[in-house]
This record gives sequence, structure tokens and C-alpha cells, in this order.
Amino acid sequence: MRKNLLGLFLVLTFLFPSVALGQAAVKLTPQERKMAEMITAAQLKDYLYYVASDEMGGRNTPSVGLDLTAKFMGTLLSRWGLKPAGDDGTFYQKMDMHRNAVNQASTTATLGGQNLVYGTDFFANPFAGNIANAPLVFGGNGWLIKSKGIEPYKETDVRGKIAVVYSENFPRGATFQELFASGKQGEAWADPMTYAKQSGAVGLIVVASPNVDKNWQTIRPLRERSGYVVDKLQKETEKPLPTIYISRKTAENLFKDESSDLNKITEIFDNTATPMPTFNFSADKTASVSVLTMQEKALTQNVVAVWEGADPVLKNEYVAIGAHYDHVGTNPNAPGNDKIWNGADDDGSGTVAVLSIAETLAKSGKRPKRSILFVWHAGEEKGLLGSEYFNKFPTVDIKNVVAQLNIDMIGRSKKTGDTDKRNAELSGENDIYVIGSEMMSSTLGAVTKSTNDQYLKMGYNYKYDDPKDPNRFFFRSDHFNYAINGIPVVFWFDGVHEDYHQPGDHADKIDYAKMEKVTRTIFLTLWEISELKERPKVDKQLPPELMQR
Repeated sequence: MRKNLLGLFLVLTFLFPSVALGQAAVKLTPQERKMAEMITAAQLKDYLYYVASDEMGGRNTPSVGLDLTAKFMGTLLSRWGLKPAGDDGTFYQKMDMHRNAVNQASTTATLGGQNLVYGTDFFANPFAGNIANAPLVFGGNGWLIKSKGIEPYKETDVRGKIAVVYSENFPRGATFQELFASGKQGEAWADPMTYAKQSGAVGLIVVASPNVDKNWQTIRPLRERSGYVVDKLQKETEKPLPTIYISRKTAENLFKDESSDLNKITEIFDNTATPMPTFNFSADKTASVSVLTMQEKALTQNVVAVWEGADPVLKNEYVAIGAHYDHVGTNPNAPGNDKIWNGADDDGSGTVAVLSIAETLAKSGKRPKRSILFVWHAGEEKGLLGSEYFNKFPTVDIKNVVAQLNIDMIGRSKKTGDTDKRNAELSGENDIYVIGSEMMSSTLGAVTKSTNDQYLKMGYNYKYDDPKDPNRFFFRSDHFNYAINGIPVVFWFDGVHEDYHQPGDHADKIDYAKMEKVTRTIFLTLWEISELKERPKVDKQLPPELMQR
């Protein structure tokens, strides 16, 4: 599952009760139960140990490990006889990507009359820009937080100047929860780059904190490249401020002979969120910056397949089921011996659950009335890229997708006696969180509940189905892009835990018995939806602000 991002903090302002409709009545047959029993813990374990192996390198988007995982699934789908539904008769929907990287040889900076050495004295973010002899203004910790009285530019004219901030880290004494409660981003509060730009600054210089300075060569490559974007999804946005990071030694030279020194600034900002008292640089302290970038290209893919339905009319409609098969990759500079974020639960568990459902349909030889659309999404961890791409450039008629079932993290469970606070919200061995099933369609919600009630009677926890959920889980996985496309969704999720987005998310920590129960239940839910006489009606509308994401 993707970690929460500010861009996804949207307002959802309604609650919907479940309304059971007549056509949603579920009656499981012995044959359907028998098909579900073809999904086994041993099968899931075999697939997951491959998908989440070290050889896959954490399945970053893009990466060789992600490509190998896609080929693995495509080979199995071909052997099982599913229909390719990607590009050009293949199982792969290709996505061209690119990112910007600093051209180090052509990036220069002069500060207070001294030419800086790239990589030693400074490094830059990949934001192209040129600034000549701009005066400097000190911006404290750089943040705007009006509720805390932090407004470093309130009495200072920043226009046409380069803002110098001590650190881009979140100031002590304030929390993100307080920010969102205090008012609108950009008005009540803003990050250092946004605040400086809004105030009229033409550039930003970030003084390295002691920790950043200590890990200079580790942090540097992470900030010299932007994130990958999909070419067709790139949005026209304003360019960020040209930004450079300067070492502690460089900063000491900058503050030399001024009325306050770096040690005093460090002392103040290491211990309090109170803004730095007004401090002005000498008029001769100016800076010139030229940050040039180059573009790096890459290719990735969604994996798409169809199990065609049996009804001559309804087979033209699809029940979609999906998971994201990417994770966050490898960090060779990470502390400790484990450098690979294997992503066994997130979302290797969903990936192989969907794979096992495809295998079950194929080997049973049974075909429901509607067709089943399988989509394994890339780039979920990079901003739901694969699901956004599929919804905007679908390989089937997206209007004929009647529902989407999303599986993202179903493999971990909280054991009796576990007192680890990081596992406080992890679901139990017979429990799972269900999100979104009643937000758009009463029928979909009723089928989801009824199927579970007639089968294994797992503990369906609807805690995160609340639009006011501060974790915003509804916005943080691939079902979201189907929902804003008007398609009703259901999302199964086990909850965050001690290894969420950590290198310890390994296949040997998965509760395969639980995975089996959840996957079998989802399979039957999928089957029952595909057998409905009429497609699930969208009788509850998402709010306009959500649709305008």
C-alpha cells in the first residue's frame, strides 16, 4: 500500500449505510465452494516466496525485478489459457516513463563570492533554473505554521531573494495532525519550498542538519533525481524553486562574521519550534545558482488478462480484480544488513492472491456469466500510477467494468499477546478490514457481506470505511482510481504493522492460513458479482471535490 501523501488528503464528507437489495441475495452452491477450495495456503506460499524473493530486488517501479515478476505472471497466465488483454496481443500494457536528474558537470553555485564544489560543498535538486547575484534572506526553519506563530517572512521582504533555511525537516513541537486541523495547506501552513515561493523567493538554500551532513553521500543521490512519472500522465505544473543543499562547512563560511553564527542557529532549532529572531545577511552576501538537468527514460507495465464469461450478452461486461505488484525496491545505503524491501505483504500477498484466483478459474474450467478482468498494477507506490494509467488508457471498454475488487495487504495477522504498538491496528487471524464496499453501491456492499456470512464468517472490520478516517486508506490504493472513474469498489486490507514499508516485510512472516481464508472469500465474492442479473447499481455518489482530484 502506498504511504499517505499530502496530495491525497481530500475531503470525503458522507457516510452510507448498507442497504440490501433483492438481486444481491447470495446463495453459495456446493460447486462454488469446491472451486474456492482449490485455493490453498501451499499454493499462495509457493508464489509469494518467488515474488517477494531477494532476486526480485523489492520490485521497484521501474526495475528489472518488477519486469521479471511481470514475465513470471504472464508465463503462468499463458499456460493457464487466459486471454491476453494488454498491448498488441500480450499480457503487458506498456507505460513509458521518465525522470529528471541533475547534470552535475553543468550545475554551479557561487555563495558569498566563493565558488562551490559540486558534491563536496553542495548538491542540488533536479529543478532546472538559473539565478544571478540574488541577495539572501534568512528563513529560519522555513516552515509556515500560523497556529504556532511560525511565520519567518511575516515582517521580511523575500521578493527576488534566495531564502536560506536551517533545515527542511519538520520543526519540533508541531505535528502533521496539528497542521491538517489548523487550516488549509498553503494558507494556514506550508512547507519551506511552498512558503518561500509564495512569498516571492527565487530560490532556496537548505543548510544541512548535523544528521544530513553526517550522511551527506547517502542522502545526496536520493535528492539529485526526481521521481519517475508516466509520460502520458505528466501534468503541467509550476516548476519548483531551484534548490541547493549546502554542507555544514559551507554554511559556517556563509555565516562567518555575521551577527549570529551557525552554532547558535543550530542550538535554537534543535530544541524548539519557536522561529529564529530576525536576522539579516550582509548586502554583499549574494548567491548565483545554475541547476541543469537531464532526462532519464524507462519502461514499465501493467499485467492484464481476461477470463471470458459464458453468457453471450453479459460476457461483454467485466468484474475487475487487481493488486499492485510493485514495492519500493532496494536501498544499498540503508543501515543494517538487509537492504531489500521485499514487500511480501505489501503487496506480494495481493499479487499472488489474484494470481491464485486466475489459476482457480482456469483449472476449474468454469466460466461465470460475466468476464473477469485481471489487472496487476505497477507504480502504486509511486502515486497509484498503474491504476490511473489503466483507467485513462484502458485496454478494454472501461464503461463495461461493473465493479473492481482490490487486494492490498492480506497476509499478516496480530497474534495473541502481541503488545507491539506498531501492530496495534493489525487485524487478527480471522479478521480483515473491508473498505469502500458501501461507498458507491448498496448492491456491492450487500453481496460482499452476504458472501462472507454464508461462507467462512470472517470478522469483516469496517473501521476504515469511515470517510473521516485520518489514515485516508480509501485514497491510498489502486481501487481509488476506479472509484473516481465511477466504478464501485471493494478493498481488502490487513492493517499496518511493524514491517509496513520496512525491509523486514518477508515471506516467512506471512500467515498463509489467513491468506487462504481471505482469498477464498474474495474469489466467491468475485463469482457472485459476476453472476448478478444486473450490474451493481451506483446509487451513492462520491463528492465533487473527490472527482476533481
